[in-house]
Amino acid sequence: MANQKQKHTQNKQKEPRFQNQSQSNQRNDQRSDKTSQLQVGQEFPLTIKRLGINGEGVGFFKKQTVFVQGALPGEIVVAEATKVQNNFAEAKVKKIRQKSPYRVQPLCPIYEECGGCQLQHLDYKQQLKEKRDIVIQALERHTNLNIEQLDIRETIGMENPWGYRNKSQLQVGRDEQKVLAGLYGLNSHKLIDISDCMVQHPSTNKVTQIVKQILEDLNVPIYNEKKRKGFVRTIVTRVGFASGQIQLVLVTTKREFPEVDNFIAEVNKRLPEVNSILQNVNGDKTSIIFGDETIHLQGEEFIQETLGDLSFELSARAFFQLNPVQTVKLYNEVKKAAQLTGREKLVDAYCGVGTIGLWLAKGASEIRGMDTIEDSIVDARENAAKHDLENTYYAVGKAEYWLPKWEKEGWHPDVIVVDPPRVGCDQKFLETVLKIKPKRMVYVSCNPSTLAKDIQFLGEAYKVEYIQPVDMFPHTAHVECVVLMSRVEK
Repeated sequence: MANQKQKHTQNKQKEPRFQNQSQSNQRNDQRSDKTSQLQVGQEFPLTIKRLGINGEGVGFFKKQTVFVQGALPGEIVVAEATKVQNNFAEAKVKKIRQKSPYRVQPLCPIYEECGGCQLQHLDYKQQLKEKRDIVIQALERHTNLNIEQLDIRETIGMENPWGYRNKSQLQVGRDEQKVLAGLYGLNSHKLIDISDCMVQHPSTNKVTQIVKQILEDLNVPIYNEKKRKGFVRTIVTRVGFASGQIQLVLVTTKREFPEVDNFIAEVNKRLPEVNSILQNVNGDKTSIIFGDETIHLQGEEFIQETLGDLSFELSARAFFQLNPVQTVKLYNEVKKAAQLTGREKLVDAYCGVGTIGLWLAKGASEIRGMDTIEDSIVDARENAAKHDLENTYYAVGKAEYWLPKWEKEGWHPDVIVVDPPRVGCDQKFLETVLKIKPKRMVYVSCNPSTLAKDIQFLGEAYKVEYIQPVDMFPHTAHVECVVLMSRVEK
């Protein structure tokens, strides 16, 4: 990667914030012919049939879909309606009459307040089964495929589903006593202080806690979102699982850093393991974490991370998978699905900094990737050069531009690998795939709903060979899939 002090290689941020997501997608898809007789505040018995895409229990009351946070499949609960619409209702658990045999005690002491994880109260092995069912639900809702005939494999999980996240991004605030760093609570705008997140790497927890104390001791102004005053708004910590290196980024509202020398000195004293200290400036009224300017304060500008035999330099804003252990499993599933023999021409669409393409490069005759973010393409080229992969070519722009252009030049891909953001593939890209018609398409998805819609769109020319769910974020409702689609020969 380029050694630039103000690098911003943030690609499609498909990283889940690992907290509460919008529930509108699934709920808007639910339809009922009858208006429910439920009233807000009404208590009623409900049998939970399955999990929804956001980890809530789903039941039916007078043919109306009811979403119940914290309820599990197979449970019979007394629910209290909290929101009622024509086609769905939301409720909370008042009493569990029949408990699921898979219900467990969450390890996190603030689990119900935080909302960052949605499934800690469900046994992990059962989480993997329910995530497969979430994929099936999406296919049932958005495709006309015969689900029973599909090869939908068991979810690939983790041996140790704790401490897996290599990066934390915690909002900073304060109460009357101290500086806080955490996430906004479930369905609220209250900042929940997180002292020891169970799914974060222990090093990120330690660094965040000590940095909070340093800010307190130095009386550095903390950002107040309501008043839009203050200085420090976010603490970002990232650790290289393989290297052990730690990167600390303070996101601030302006460039001028009061007590900057004392802050650096205290970090060096209390956290000698931190290799990289940076400041990012974001004074906008926005929920986006990073601004455009990153300032190198001390130490290395990058930290090192390794996946398999590939190494990467991570700048403050570089996109990188949050779970390195499962990323290796995910990429190996992509390699398996691509079925490379050394002769194939492969396209890495939505390539970002090139991680998937680099993982596959030794098995293909040539790999061409594209992305709309120029900095990502610069990084992809440098990553390829660093690993002496001369069979790669990366271009700035959209696949729907480059694929027809290369086709006219006589270059036709045998395999397309696509790893889109949560909104799924651009329709023009899908239309281009149907025109180009490579032999195989490997779709890496982080959103079962948009995956299902895209599969349906491609159905006129492609058959789903199999779907392999992968659990990248244990104890959350997220599930990734690797899907192999083959061209239908007519």
